[in-house]
Amino acid sequence: MDEVGGDSPWGDVPSQSSPPAKVAEDPFGQDAERSKSIPPQSLEPTSTPAAKSPAGRGRQSRTPRRAVAHQVTLEALDDSLGPLGPLGDNAPAPQPDQPPAPPQKEQTFTHNVRQPLASSQGVIGRGMLESVDPSDDVEASAAGPRIPPPIQPSQGAPVRRDTQPSVSIEQAAKPTFDISVGDPHKVGDLTSSHIVYLVRTKTTSKAYRQPEFAVTRRYRDFLWLYNGLHGNNPGIVVPPPPEKQAVGRFDTNFVESRRAALERMLNKIAAHPTLQHDSDLKLFLESEAFNVDVKHKERKEPGLGESKGMFSGLGISVGGGGKFVEQDDWFHDRRIYLDALENQLKSLLKAMDTVVTQRKGMAEAAGDFSNSLHALSTVELSPSLSTPLEGLSDLQIRIKELYDRQAQQDVLTLGITIDEYIRLIGSVKMAFASRQKAYHSWHAAESEMQKRKTTQEKLLRQGKTQQDRLTQMHADVADAERKVHQARLLFEDMGRLMRAELERFEREKVEDFKSAVETFLESAVEAQKELIELWETFLMQLDAEEDDRAFYKPPVEAAAQMSTEGSISGSTVADSTAAAVVTAEDSN
Repeated sequence: MDEVGGDSPWGDVPSQSSPPAKVAEDPFGQDAERSKSIPPQSLEPTSTPAAKSPAGRGRQSRTPRRAVAHQVTLEALDDSLGPLGPLGDNAPAPQPDQPPAPPQKEQTFTHNVRQPLASSQGVIGRGMLESVDPSDDVEASAAGPRIPPPIQPSQGAPVRRDTQPSVSIEQAAKPTFDISVGDPHKVGDLTSSHIVYLVRTKTTSKAYRQPEFAVTRRYRDFLWLYNGLHGNNPGIVVPPPPEKQAVGRFDTNFVESRRAALERMLNKIAAHPTLQHDSDLKLFLESEAFNVDVKHKERKEPGLGESKGMFSGLGISVGGGGKFVEQDDWFHDRRIYLDALENQLKSLLKAMDTVVTQRKGMAEAAGDFSNSLHALSTVELSPSLSTPLEGLSDLQIRIKELYDRQAQQDVLTLGITIDEYIRLIGSVKMAFASRQKAYHSWHAAESEMQKRKTTQEKLLRQGKTQQDRLTQMHADVADAERKVHQARLLFEDMGRLMRAELERFEREKVEDFKSAVETFLESAVEAQKELIELWETFLMQLDAEEDDRAFYKPPVEAAAQMSTEGSISGSTVADSTAAAVVTAEDSN
């Protein structure tokens, strides 16, 4: 037992404790005084078997300096604990005054592996937690580290993911505008009368206070918007408003065509990626007190027009210079193409006006024809003739309305598109003019730089007598070089911008003319179908009237029928009389 106790891994066998003679070395001197009251026989060394009691071991392991301060009593060894004593499987439960039992290494290893793993994860799936059985921990600890269960696929419907987004990021971030111009009405007296339009806007842009709003504007407000956008954005093709017209500006057809043109202008401006963010457009669409806000803006920014936009802040004159010679073949070809396109569109518009005039003339002719037929039907005495004449007069009125409507549709479909692109070509030429001004500004800055460099060279040849002027001239030359560099970059940037604008112009031109021609043809086909239907309906009415008149027989035919019936009845009576006579003779 001593050998087993001496090999204890804990080193807490009482036989290995220090002898009682060392109690006097207590630094506090308390145990030495207490040991004097103990009898001498109790200070003898204890035997090895008695030292294996659990009480003695526990006290020595917890308070080693008081090991010999208490009286030790000999107790019999409890053989039920096994050869290993309290270290076996039958060890009693530890008491509060005893040290805790050492942990088991296998269980500690398993839990030390699993616990940090669970705590380090943020969120564990519900399906994985349900698949783990806590009762398997004991078996898993004996077999080694537990292997996590495989992840089971979800039993629900498969989630459909689009490989490509429905719209691009640029389109999703781009605000949308839906602008309508309507309700044109005349306001003012005879001297200041004008047409006012109601402009309704629906937008997803966060720059506006509300998603939907409406304001009233007149024609000069649209003209102010065009000039402001052109001045703020040189090089960009700004959709222009329709031209002014002094004669017939209150005519219904003219007002309607102008309303449609203004609506197309606003929607094209709002669809432009640069113009839709302009502050003048926001002021035009949203301001309730438009005239007051415009005056305040002009007072705050007196240099409206060409001095704004790209030219502002450079201190470069944007006035016209000498004769401009185009150096870029691409722009030269586009300029020739635009001149030819403008001439062709003007010729097409002139022919379109002729067609519209002819349709209106046919409508007037149909109206005159209807009036003549109506006058003839009133003097006609026979109802069988006056009724078809009156029906034909009504038919001509409907044909007149059809021609008028078709003429107006021709203007609003193809005519307004032709007129719009003639004005757009004018805006493109204004963009070319802005590029020419940028070119002249660039060369004007170069000329100014050369002058300052010449003056600088003269000062350098004069020596150090003009040191102050030389320093100032160095600064002036550097400033001139900076302006030349900025003007050159501005000219190059405007060239790239105009290339993109002309490509956009060509793309929109093809789409708009294709749509306009399709609408023009569809309206012409519908008009012809309606005209054919009108004539067929009138013909069916005439046939129905003839059938109705045939159902009521004339008086002459009725008298003839009565005479025929009388003759038939007389012959029948004669035949019956003759038959009676023959029968009488036979009986005699």
